[in-house]
Amino acid sequence: MYIGIQGRRDCWPAKIGRVTYSKTGSSIHYGNRTFETLRGYGFKANFFDVETREHYWISGCKKDGRDALYSTRVEIDDDVRAEYWTTIRKRPELKATASFHCPGKYSN
Repeated sequence: MYIGIQGRRDCWPAKIGRVTYSKTGSSIHYGNRTFETLRGYGFKANFFDVETREHYWISGCKKDGRDALYSTRVEIDDDVRAEYWTTIRKRPELKATASFHCPGKYSN
């Protein structure tokens, strides 16, 4: 999944990583963080960190790599890197690449 903080992008780079869902599907766990759904009430965000209350955009990864709304750096977790580059992006020659610059959905 793509996980990007909204607003303060300088404090935590966007991530591509494996998440787990709660039984109800209302929360997502990534590493030591838990995200709860905003139930449609977020502005350019769909989840919030239960500890920090900061808003995040969490979604499935896009084939073109334009997951972020705005330009940002994206780090790819080691355990999903090969799968991301070969299965999702169809760029197996980049499977050793640990991060990339995402131009964002709203850039030309």
